Amino acid sequence: MNRREFIAALGAAVAWPLAARAQQGERIRRIGVLMPDDENDPVSKVLLSAFTQMLAGLGRTTDGRNVRIDVRWGGGDPNRIRALAQELVGLQPDIILATVALQRETRTIPIVFVNVGDPVASGLVARLGRPSGNVTGFATYEATLGGKWLQLLSEIAPGLKRAVIMFNPDTAPASAFMPSLEKAARSLKLVPITAPVHDDVEIEMAIIALGREPGGGLVVIPDNFTFAYRAQIISAVAGNNVPAVYSGFVHARGGGLLSYGVDRVDLFRRAASYVDRILRGEKPGDLPVQFPTKYEMAVNLKTAKALGLAVPRSILVRADEVIE
Repeated sequence: MNRREFIAALGAAVAWPLAARAQQGERIRRIGVLMPDDENDPVSKVLLSAFTQMLAGLGRTTDGRNVRIDVRWGGGDPNRIRALAQELVGLQPDIILATVALQRETRTIPIVFVNVGDPVASGLVARLGRPSGNVTGFATYEATLGGKWLQLLSEIAPGLKRAVIMFNPDTAPASAFMPSLEKAARSLKLVPITAPVHDDVEIEMAIIALGREPGGGLVVIPDNFTFAYRAQIISAVAGNNVPAVYSGFVHARGGGLLSYGVDRVDLFRRAASYVDRILRGEKPGDLPVQFPTKYEMAVNLKTAKALGLAVPRSILVRADEVIE
């Protein structure tokens, strides 16, 4: 082969499409990913990056050599998320990573969920230890966290008399947290008030009503909806002088008073390991649902000062991050 023929042959090899390379023995595995937030959301980008980096560490590179990832972004709109779920299923990927319930759309494609509150109550799995079917994954919160949020809120805002529990009834597993919230409310002598919300208008109205009288606090139940609307919630509570507790660092960094919750980056990394195992032949129904192992707390001193609150040392020494 002369030099010209060699260069031509090399160019042809580089130009082979993915399907042709797969026919040579390396099948491209297709992974569908459904993210509920906006494509430009920096936190969601970090979570997706943690997932893909872990996949790469397991030998599944997303540069097209052996994995193709189809990502869909819901923009915080439940209707759009449902439509995108159907679209992803229609692509017939080898597996789907999702932060919302997809089992209604397919009973055959393996699904690994992450950032789901109560997978049994939401109907994702029949049992935790052996889910059966095509779904398994990583639960984001344990039910006892409801009481923990309320305790922390009363600790940083000692004049608390009532606490509004905000959630979207269409998307949030609020019922899972209510027993521990109600138990903590009784212990702390607080009045718990549920505030179901469906859009930014209802969020604003609920917080305005809460701020009309002193002694009110807000517990924001974590889910895809409240995460997508976190900026509006944080702005509204600041404008109405309401102390609030959230579930993630991103809320405190964005101006929220206090957050306590799961290290979600860790969950997305762990989810990659389940995706890899299933692609290697394990059945999702044989893999037990996993729970968080890492939690983190953050407090925003600037927000506390604006609310006229002195952050107790008991919180400062436990906080993983203190925002000045």
